[in-house]
Amino acid sequence: MTDLSSSPESGEATTSSETHSGFIAIVGKPNVGKSTLLNTFLGTKVAPTSPRPQTTRRGVRGIFTTETQQIVFVDTPGLHKPKDALGKYMNQEVQGALADVDAIIWVVDLRRPPGDEDELVARQVRDLPKPLFLVGNKTDAAKYPDEAMKLYRALLEGREGEVSETMLSAQNNPAAVATLREQLLDVLPENPFFFPNSGASDQTREQWAAEIIREEAMKKLREELPYSVATRVNDWTEREDGLVRIEGEIIVEKSAHKGMVIGAGGKQLREIGQAARKQLEILLNRKVFLGLEVIVIPGWREDEEALRELGYE
Repeated sequence: MTDLSSSPESGEATTSSETHSGFIAIVGKPNVGKSTLLNTFLGTKVAPTSPRPQTTRRGVRGIFTTETQQIVFVDTPGLHKPKDALGKYMNQEVQGALADVDAIIWVVDLRRPPGDEDELVARQVRDLPKPLFLVGNKTDAAKYPDEAMKLYRALLEGREGEVSETMLSAQNNPAAVATLREQLLDVLPENPFFFPNSGASDQTREQWAAEIIREEAMKKLREELPYSVATRVNDWTEREDGLVRIEGEIIVEKSAHKGMVIGAGGKQLREIGQAARKQLEILLNRKVFLGLEVIVIPGWREDEEALRELGYE
């Protein structure tokens, strides 16, 4: 698996004056395929994905590097009307990313026409003086992709500067994603590399594993419960025999939720753990022991101190 723990401090970045590098934000409303697009750009999984909206909660930076070029993709949470402090934090992540990038990818879902949240994103990106790539996603499941694309394009009416357009399936069309990546490389400014040449993300291994666990929890938990769940990894030990031992927590807001996550006889928690462990073993190419505990932090989504403790800061 590609190293996930590179950071500007973890090694010497390339400083040649002939290199080009920059930050590119991936934005859009919830559940349009932003994280799937990022993972396909990189050829490895650095961001969680699930059919549920708001799977991405914090900006995840994915790094693609050639000999002379480096894109730092910033995968952002879905822009939406927030209902709690966590939602406000997520929107701030989007706005912060847009303030300091060299280009923007706006991902839209071609299975349906624009809605209020798409208009919210359009207002954020329309007047920014940066290269903009409008990416129509999920073409393989769209009945009228061309007509939908025209409606999304209309939301950018009046924008100064060129808008590049691409229609693809981030999940099922890797060749089209690779072509788009080549177009993105062409707009990078001349800069030294911001990260070492090895490494696909700026996340720690613990952050990455916690997101894999949360992804599986979101897939298996029903109704509103997934949105009140957080995860963290408290211990990561690599044994001499090759086994990776990971100890993690699933955090819920109410005592009643704890029982729902554990399930009758512990069945639900076992299924979440087994699915997460399987993913981790495939991605790490190592045997993994995953221990999970469910704890309650009352009202953590509205508690700014709790949000900071859980890494939402």
